[in-house]
Amino acid sequence: MFIRTLLVLSLAGLLYGCSNEQVKEEEPVAVEDLSSGANASDGGVQAYSTDDSSTSGFDSLDDPQSPLSIRIIYFEYNSNEISSEYRSAIEAHAAYLSRNPSTSVTLEGHADERGSREYNLALGESRALAVKQQLSLLGASSSQIRLVSYGEERPAVDGHDESSWQQNRRVEILY
Repeated sequence: MFIRTLLVLSLAGLLYGCSNEQVKEEEPVAVEDLSSGANASDGGVQAYSTDDSSTSGFDSLDDPQSPLSIRIIYFEYNSNEISSEYRSAIEAHAAYLSRNPSTSVTLEGHADERGSREYNLALGESRALAVKQQLSLLGASSSQIRLVSYGEERPAVDGHDESSWQQNRRVEILY
């Protein structure tokens, strides 16, 4: 009898909780940014121009025509000297970093498979450090730049010939 009473009370509580009273969901409210000049007639959509020189957002990082699109600096064998062909790219990255002080970048140093593991780690670090020094001299803050060396551990191209090795001797600039 006790179990039957408990079952009836549980069922009554369940039915009471599932009464016909439905909670009406509120419809989403459109938010208008009055400072942007958006209004109800244009649906609250604001267009941003990519040719505005005052913007320094990620659109310039994604533009394939921009020197910022060059994010890999290649090196000669057994060298950390930056070739002059990368000068404009490094200048553009330095300018971008100096205009965007909250942006940080990681420089990943790499080497080809020739040489010992320890030597290649040191060479990758030396290459990343060379790029960091150039960025810093051109206006980027050293606190925005992080260095990592992978040496030969993360090749861009698998292979054991000059063509493969050439693509593996690099510093990658990662935002």
